[in-house]
Amino acid sequence: MRTPGRGSEQAGRRPALVVQTDTAHENPRYPNTIVVTVSSQGRAVPSHVQLMATSDSGLKVDSFAKCEQVMTISKERLEGRIGVVSQGELERVFRALVLVCGP
Repeated sequence: MRTPGRGSEQAGRRPALVVQTDTAHENPRYPNTIVVTVSSQGRAVPSHVQLMATSDSGLKVDSFAKCEQVMTISKERLEGRIGVVSQGELERVFRALVLVCGP
């Protein structure tokens, strides 16, 4: 994903984690998708979920899904899939999203 970033937003070319349902994300008639930013820098806060660098994830270094930085972006900004996170990591991301967005 590419983003110019403003303030404390993530900027530059970086991984992003699609958090939208597969059905909605793969719908060719809907041009946008929902992501959270991923960064190699994180903090010990409930909204930062550690993602491990594995052959499945495609991440080069252990990283963090920053669940307070939810974005709706054009699918055209996505450069391709690098991997998938584990089921446990995905569940932690969704729990963090509930903390950030509310139940």
